[in-house]
Amino acid sequence: MSMLAENLSRNTKPPKSLMRQIGRAIADFDMIHDGDRIMLGLSGGKDSLSLLHILKHLQSYAPVKFELAAMTVDPMIEGFHPEKLKPYLAELGIPYFFESHPIEKLAKEHMGKDSFCSFCSRLKRGIMYTTLRREGYGVLALAQHLDDLAESFLMSAFHGGQLRTMKANYTNQDGDIRIIRPMVFVRERQSRDFAHESNLPVVPDSCPACFGMPTQREHMKQLLAEEESHNKTLFKSLLTAITPLIAKNKA
Repeated sequence: MSMLAENLSRNTKPPKSLMRQIGRAIADFDMIHDGDRIMLGLSGGKDSLSLLHILKHLQSYAPVKFELAAMTVDPMIEGFHPEKLKPYLAELGIPYFFESHPIEKLAKEHMGKDSFCSFCSRLKRGIMYTTLRREGYGVLALAQHLDDLAESFLMSAFHGGQLRTMKANYTNQDGDIRIIRPMVFVRERQSRDFAHESNLPVVPDSCPACFGMPTQREHMKQLLAEEESHNKTLFKSLLTAITPLIAKNKA
């Protein structure tokens, strides 16, 4: 390991509180098994970079042995430059796969009535599945946190009339890839603080096409922030409410 990589490892040790929450989620939802080959979906944002270092740190002492790799889907959108992640992952010694696809161009041609975010999400997921299969990885780790799950829950209830949110550990419809979300108990501010304090190489505006316009998710984020300013136990209550939905092991 180079001196730079040693410094990176030393300066990015996650706080114990964060590791406890990750460990609890992994145990509660049976996320990581001995011999798993895990590939992290790395957008370059604060959350996925935080999870990268959390899993790398966990790998060094966990009682189960697992392999860790990362991949980035570059949507080839103007203003988004994830290429700087390549030397960073190389210094960390983590296998890294970089897939470039003209998602914005494809959206203009084939999106139909979908929102860009929905189209992009489905296309990226398909690219990630293809990469995992090609490289022989069976587990896809994603970095959505409790704030994301709460926002999805409200969007589903408000706009779809359903009680749904993202799941912690489930198998895809083809039955060959498990998707895990080890940060389901983590608040967004925790990953933001960790990324800032550790000086992680966050890629600005990891989804610039969406950042340029108001979205339902941003509205829900603001709504939750306003409510939490009056109710400090809001997310504790929401977690209790959505835990049965998080635990469902179906795609």
